[in-house]
Amino acid sequence: MKQKERLQRILFEDNHLLVFNKPAGLLVQGDKTNDTTLIDLVKEYIKVTYDKPGNVFCGLTHRIDRPVSGAVILAKTSKALSRVTQAFKNKEVEKTYLAICHGRPQLSSGNLENYLLKDAKKNKVRVYNSAKAKAKIAQTQYELIHHNNDKCLMKVFPKTGRSHQIRVHMSNLGIPILGDLKYGATKPLQDKSIALHCFQMSMIHPVTKEMISFRASLPNTSDWSYYTSLVDKI
Repeated sequence: MKQKERLQRILFEDNHLLVFNKPAGLLVQGDKTNDTTLIDLVKEYIKVTYDKPGNVFCGLTHRIDRPVSGAVILAKTSKALSRVTQAFKNKEVEKTYLAICHGRPQLSSGNLENYLLKDAKKNKVRVYNSAKAKAKIAQTQYELIHHNNDKCLMKVFPKTGRSHQIRVHMSNLGIPILGDLKYGATKPLQDKSIALHCFQMSMIHPVTKEMISFRASLPNTSDWSYYTSLVDKI
């Protein structure tokens, strides 16, 4: 990713935070593939832009899956990292996702609450309606924004931050996310992404204590282009 594109994808930046509109397919942090990560790109951006000598600090406050796009909050100082990480744990960060799903939910809005258990070996999550050993409670609110033919646009508010939470909740609702073969989609998207996007986040700034909010523009793909005008009105 060239420096110009990195600049265009920065949604917010000050001395403490940098918020980046991550493209689908980019790892947030390193894994066994050793592919370039968002952390790598932002560290290089900071080093070049501010002529920083030596190692550059860049802390990850939360994660989104590799095939998912949208806003990611990164910390430029250790103080900001600890405070924002704690804000996520305390459910003090408001998150809004958009998802294009197959079908249409029976109810146009609702609250989902059940238990999720992750199989680390398969990297897949199972849903349970009652408490189960090692399963964690997951809470998600959803709202139907638009439906056409066999697809719908959903606005989703995860109240907890469990692994694959939105993906498995939409699948369990009977409306799997486009491209999400792991959770019920029938075919992949052309770019191997899934149609899930972290659209907006709001929080109290960890240092200035002011309310900050930022929106990540939709991916520039044919799957999302139909909904661009609708999202502009949200």
